[in-house]
Amino acid sequence: MKKIKSILIGIFLTSCSINPNIVDYNMIDQDKFNNMNKYRTHILIDLDAQKLYLKKLFSEKMYKISSSSFGIGSQKNSFKTPLGAHVISEKIGKKLPKGAVLKGRVWTNEIAEIISKPIDIEADVITSRILWLEGLEIGRNKGGNVDSKSRYIYIHGTAEEGLIGKPASLGCIRMFNEDVIELFKNVSVGTQVLIYNGK
Repeated sequence: MKKIKSILIGIFLTSCSINPNIVDYNMIDQDKFNNMNKYRTHILIDLDAQKLYLKKLFSEKMYKISSSSFGIGSQKNSFKTPLGAHVISEKIGKKLPKGAVLKGRVWTNEIAEIISKPIDIEADVITSRILWLEGLEIGRNKGGNVDSKSRYIYIHGTAEEGLIGKPASLGCIRMFNEDVIELFKNVSVGTQVLIYNGK
């Protein structure tokens, strides 16, 4: 009972004290980010391993992902995947069918043909769900020419499922359609995300 009580107090204090507008996220490391979010659902994205970890209070689940084929970076028009602390600013696509094609974050009423072989098609087809990320580190992934939200950095489904597990996107984090639908159900606007590598 005491353990449950301490956890509930911790959740309350964490939710009251962590505010993206006042916390210094500058060059935050994985340990500090985890500690700040230990009582809350959060996401870790390991670009070296091409894996996303959904961390909840009593559980953790891993998903394979695909980051940018252009590498790591935050500059506008670079097509690279940014590092650092982010927050889910918008959730788009609730209740859409698996494989629904989204253009400009609107369903086109089309269902994508999902490609299971490792084939890189010309179009970057966004499918099923979008989790739109906003940076929390000013000058690194927020503001000016490094702003993740204005660069349209998403976690989303893809038609190119055969490329999941290796860098293949144009900057976003791609997932299997079933996985991004499941992830979408388990996170909220305000869920924090850390994108990192080992370098």
